[in-house]
Amino acid sequence: MPLVRQERGHPPATLPPLALYVHMPWCLRKCPYCDFNSHAVRDGMPEAAYIDALLSDLDAECQRLAAGPTRALISIFIGGGTPSLFSGPAIRRLLAGVRARCALAPEIEITLEANPGTVDEAHFADYAEAGVNRLSLGVQSLSARALERLGRIHTPEDVSRAVAAAHAAGIGNLNLDLMFGLPGQDLAGAREDLERSIALAPTHISYYELTLEPNTAFYRQPPPLPDPDRADAIQQQGLELLAAAGFERYEISACARPGYRCRHNLNYWQFGDYLGIGAGAHGKLTAPSLRAVERRTKQRHPAAYLAASEPTHSVQTLSEQDLVEEFALNACRLVDGFTTADFERSTGLGANRLEPGLRAAAERALVSRVDSGRQVAIRPTALGLAFLNDLIGGFSA
Repeated sequence: MPLVRQERGHPPATLPPLALYVHMPWCLRKCPYCDFNSHAVRDGMPEAAYIDALLSDLDAECQRLAAGPTRALISIFIGGGTPSLFSGPAIRRLLAGVRARCALAPEIEITLEANPGTVDEAHFADYAEAGVNRLSLGVQSLSARALERLGRIHTPEDVSRAVAAAHAAGIGNLNLDLMFGLPGQDLAGAREDLERSIALAPTHISYYELTLEPNTAFYRQPPPLPDPDRADAIQQQGLELLAAAGFERYEISACARPGYRCRHNLNYWQFGDYLGIGAGAHGKLTAPSLRAVERRTKQRHPAAYLAASEPTHSVQTLSEQDLVEEFALNACRLVDGFTTADFERSTGLGANRLEPGLRAAAERALVSRVDSGRQVAIRPTALGLAFLNDLIGGFSA
């Protein structure tokens, strides 16, 4: 596959920021809507062996970085699955291993995803001692009936206890994942869910619509979901409530209090680099020469990942068209959009490569453009955010 060529006059000046994603693939049970790489725990979880495999995986990733300049990690995100199934000592050993292998930025953000039904104050205290300074709780709903329909293992009371435990452990940076458009949900129910979530005083709320993904139980047997008009009304109501409570929407489904935007996810959306370790993890890395962008994917199934002498399953060097599409896929999610200078710096390509997609989007009023003479600022309109797939699709060849 050909390397990505730099067009004369538009090389990225420096390597992009670098983050680390760690995938923990086990859950107590698989939720019927989930299409992530997660597997129900059946015969116990090989905690120690998996941490060993993660650190060996990171060793291999660090060897790839050795040829270029040292870059400190700006963020670490431990996702899943259910990372909070792992003990405090296991997370401590993982993060100590990362520190021994990688430089860390002074104000690094370290996030761990947690299920409210699998944690207590002791867990969170251990995680905080290990270095975790941001928690992302998979709340999904604060309605007992909705949680039952979603196949969640926790209750609304578990959520309140988990938030209190996080605060007691000194972890004040707290995201709540909350879904809308749930089976049988109406405006009143969605409003109550969000108001109760806001009352828990998180710093960040990810507010996203339940969608039916292939290869899930809900896709095979769809539940009765709100029609598109009701789902849109629920979302608009929710965004207004969040804004009134001091949360700023900065990405299509992410709202944060001032100073609490998720740095790790922003790095994805701004087309930064990231290492991916763990079963099924993905990584993106710009070559030190700034002349190629490469993606690596790891063995997907935990058993295959643990058994493999080399965890990398596939390697892809992105073509120029891949770069255009992937940049648009990420950057168009941001409410503030991007500039043509951002595109040139991130990809090494000339801004002219965006023109066909931008022209198509502008004709449909999906983006606005402001030309300052030196660069063009591109911002998705309210219509563009509502029809994001249409907006992004316009950049495909």
